[in-house]
Amino acid sequence: MRSILILIATIVSAGLSLAQPPGRQSFQTRCAGCHGSDGNGGEHGPTILARIVRTPNDRELTAFLNTGVPLRGMPGFANVPADEMKEMVAFLRTLATPQRRGRRFFQVRTKVETTSGKTLEGLVLGENAGALQLRTDDQRIHLLRKAGEKYREVTSQSDWPSMHGQLSGNRYTTATQIDKSNVSKLALQWVFPVPESGRLQGTPQVFDGIMYMPHTNTVIALDAGSGARLWSFSKPPTPGLTGNARSIGNNRSVTIAGDRLFMQLDNTHLLALNRFTGEVLWDTEMADFRQNYNATGSLLAVENLVVAGTAGGEEGVRGFLAAYDQKTGKEVWRFWTIPAPGEKGSETWDGPDIAHGGGPTWLTGSYDPENKTVYWTTGNAGPDFNGDNRKGDNLYTCSILALDVNTGKLKWHFQATPHDEWDWDAVQPVVLVDAPWEGRPRKLLLQANRNGFLYVLDRQDGKLLLAKPLVKKLTWAKGIAPDGRPIMNPNQVPTTEGARVCPAVEGAANFFSTSYSPSTGLFYVNTLERCTIYTKRQTPAWTAGRSYQGGGGRRDPDDKAQKFLRAFDIRSGKVVWELPQQGKADSWTGTLATAAGLVFFGDDSGMLSAADAATGKRLWTFPFTETLHTSPMTYVFDNKQYVAIAVGSQVYSFALPAQQPQ
Repeated sequence: MRSILILIATIVSAGLSLAQPPGRQSFQTRCAGCHGSDGNGGEHGPTILARIVRTPNDRELTAFLNTGVPLRGMPGFANVPADEMKEMVAFLRTLATPQRRGRRFFQVRTKVETTSGKTLEGLVLGENAGALQLRTDDQRIHLLRKAGEKYREVTSQSDWPSMHGQLSGNRYTTATQIDKSNVSKLALQWVFPVPESGRLQGTPQVFDGIMYMPHTNTVIALDAGSGARLWSFSKPPTPGLTGNARSIGNNRSVTIAGDRLFMQLDNTHLLALNRFTGEVLWDTEMADFRQNYNATGSLLAVENLVVAGTAGGEEGVRGFLAAYDQKTGKEVWRFWTIPAPGEKGSETWDGPDIAHGGGPTWLTGSYDPENKTVYWTTGNAGPDFNGDNRKGDNLYTCSILALDVNTGKLKWHFQATPHDEWDWDAVQPVVLVDAPWEGRPRKLLLQANRNGFLYVLDRQDGKLLLAKPLVKKLTWAKGIAPDGRPIMNPNQVPTTEGARVCPAVEGAANFFSTSYSPSTGLFYVNTLERCTIYTKRQTPAWTAGRSYQGGGGRRDPDDKAQKFLRAFDIRSGKVVWELPQQGKADSWTGTLATAAGLVFFGDDSGMLSAADAATGKRLWTFPFTETLHTSPMTYVFDNKQYVAIAVGSQVYSFALPAQQPQ
């Protein structure tokens, strides 16, 4: 029988003043009805003490109170006078400070024996009848399962340590426990509601049995086998931010190396956390968010570096990709995607818009450790939809970049959409595969581009090997020339009156995941058949804090849009099979291929589905009540394969049911 040791951190001094502190009345009037008179939770709201403790900066706490959490029922208090707000923040600090709160903090510790003969003692992070999560004094987390009077220690056997699971960018797994014969039995194992998250766009990541779920300025650590919460780190959204990062839930990824977890804040700060505790180890500012930069989780831990990008293409930033030392956070190199005047590539910018040319790097790239090359994609040219003041190809926007991992120097580039006027970023996953090509092994790079074409490149030199249409609705170009340049059709650029162009501004594909199966030789892409009426207007002068667009796109009311899951033969570019989907064509979800012959994908009708990877026959579905904006991933925990996906504000994890004894 294990014993519980209760450590009393502090007891209130009897000499504390009984006078009512400033701010108490405001708190009682505005907050206590939900969160209780001591802030520790009430009938209508949870405790707010943890939020106060993890927001030590008064400016950030004030910003949080001004904004509130409308999606979780907490209103903002932006109309509260500044003096009153200051007093209320000060009072909240007294609630969360043990020395002044008149109550006790309890930390529950325990000592247990394991089935391997070890004794573990530490802080209890979570516990139920069958499981215990323990952090020992060396700061390690141990995931335990009840085995009689002892505990069995469990972990993961197959991890997912970055956005796409593999450095190659390919959402493909060698796990085979879930296969075509049993996938129909796949069942929900656990659900974790992510607090204050809004609509999630992130991918859960798993490392050594712990799942890390990102959303805006937040990461939550979970037991990957049960969904039990272990710790969380969070900062309030940055006030005054410009760009996509303003959307709550819009952080797509963290990345993990050793005992460190790396994440981005919305204001382009890059952080290293202790992955067992959430403690901040270093904090590096990548760019000044007041100049319209923001970040949505574009980073990859490789070698001894964290390579990271930023967003802000619609806000007129000058894009860049940078690498930082994992131990110190010190910048090692930086590659500017928009060359400075006079530098190589600047001759492709004729006009003043080179100063705010865009080219953001907001999606996680891929890495080939054999040739020490980072492959990263770049976003649209700025301003969107109007290229009058930036004539030329506008390098290195809408491009795939191959960079030396040690120096950041450009090895080669491939620009899919020169002089972009349609907002067709090349910011889609780049998948690195080794496969036969014309009778010999070749190192390939695959991309389903937003502009409507499937590209196959030699990843060693950037040579174009194949370019074929992804979709049928493709009007802007009749094809791709051998040198990679599009063969343009006339009258397919934005006009003041509006021009109908296909694909749509959302693209034939987008940031959601793609996958390739070595066993089938097929490349799986969720594609969109849709057109847009593109218009342009006079571009306003660039201003910090405002968007930088010279037009827009609206949907064609006569166009029936539809999503298709397509399997492409990478050698011919032909569609081997396709699976049409029902829905409004508004989903943003991708694919996951497995060595067991399955492809998991998000369906436009709001389902997670599995199909036969060779034929496209649908084998399993699970319906949700929300449109999907993330892609599935998989991992093996305690020798059991799971498939997980974030939908809405929840994380769902599926596995096969436990076998019943005969």
